[in-house]
Amino acid sequence: MDKTKAMLEENTVKLLFTYSLPVIIGLFVGASYNIVDRIFIGNGVGDIGMAGIAVAFPVMMTIMAFSNLIGTGATALTSIRLGEENNEEAERVMGNALTLLISVSVVFTVLCWIFLEPVLTAFGANEEILTPAADYTRIILIASIFMIVGSGMNNFLRADGNPKKSMLTLLIGSILNVILAPIFIFGFDWGMEGAALATAISQLISFIWVMSHFFTGKSVLKIRVKNLRLSGTLVGRIFALGVGSFITQMATSVQMIVLNNVLLKYGGSTAIAGMNVVNAVQTFIMLPIWGISMGIQPIIGYNFGAKNYKRVKSMLVSAFALSTVFAVFASLFIYFMPESLVSIFNQNEELVEFGGRAMVIFLLFTPLIGLQIIGAGYFQALGKAKQSIFLSLVRQVVILIPALLILPQFLGIQGVFISGPISDFCSAVVSVAFVAFSLKRLQNEMDQELSPSQTSTSHSQ
Repeated sequence: MDKTKAMLEENTVKLLFTYSLPVIIGLFVGASYNIVDRIFIGNGVGDIGMAGIAVAFPVMMTIMAFSNLIGTGATALTSIRLGEENNEEAERVMGNALTLLISVSVVFTVLCWIFLEPVLTAFGANEEILTPAADYTRIILIASIFMIVGSGMNNFLRADGNPKKSMLTLLIGSILNVILAPIFIFGFDWGMEGAALATAISQLISFIWVMSHFFTGKSVLKIRVKNLRLSGTLVGRIFALGVGSFITQMATSVQMIVLNNVLLKYGGSTAIAGMNVVNAVQTFIMLPIWGISMGIQPIIGYNFGAKNYKRVKSMLVSAFALSTVFAVFASLFIYFMPESLVSIFNQNEELVEFGGRAMVIFLLFTPLIGLQIIGAGYFQALGKAKQSIFLSLVRQVVILIPALLILPQFLGIQGVFISGPISDFCSAVVSVAFVAFSLKRLQNEMDQELSPSQTSTSHSQ
């Protein structure tokens, strides 16, 4: 069966695992970029190195935000065009996406390099944290073009019917990072620069792997020179569909900036380092759920384009169920062994005690987190940019950031902790309401399409 046609005809549960499981595995491994860096830096450099990574993290998230802005937006549009059997237009979308990815990466790198120290200071770095954070970020910026283009184009491997190869992209880079990071940090004693260099080299190899797919003749979608010329209409559509993912990533960056500054005020560098561990664990949980969302988007987009709404609903329900099961399982580790998780990153007793307490409270409603992520991805797959954007904003921008700014003024550091469960619960409720309304509209459309055929049958009788 043709790989893209399988989206229309294959068993939905099998498709869910075929497309989502490789992405989940890949993103589990992909999360190791941050997890591994934090573990090795926490044990090799210490608390200040951990705090430096926390301050530099919004820069990394911004890099991924631009990659997702273009990559996921273009992939959603490409999948819809493939569902309409318009392969030529699908290739035009991918060509425009490649040009945008290259252009954005160059502009981003230059601007961040020029204003790096003021940016890191605004992100929560004091004099003690600034130097290690800058040392790490400069090397990451040099490799940002490979990160942005490689990650963005990796989305098209799934749209092209190659979810396993998409997984291998993350797998190759992550394994290489795990090998190189301890060698550079401990073996060569390069500290923060060693961790960044390991990440940079890993991203370069991943970039080469992704791009080779589209130049070897094995892909359904081809990179053609004529399609690299930007079309204003296509660019606008790509940005409209991708802005939900962009806002989600940028909201994470803004959240981290606000969080770092609040923690610096109420708890100092130890609090920043401790919450950095909490965020690392949360990222490890959220990325696989994002993987489910990303894995089902080409399938939902293809079936929506083909007007097969029953399969759209089936795939969405399955995605909700799988993400919730995973989140519940992950929560067991958070609830029953929080201090053990923190001690993996650093053995400092004060840091372990703070991080363990923060983790249990801040991640209390982790089982609900998949509802918001899958909901936003669902609307993105349908090409419903406004709904996707709103759901992407609800958790971090509408609820979490205001809570972080307000609650600590009355409750101190405890206000930071309880901001997490408040935002997770409220965003889950809103997301379920939006999705339920959308499914009701799809059901109405299905009923309207069935009515004429039913009427015709009754007349013939």
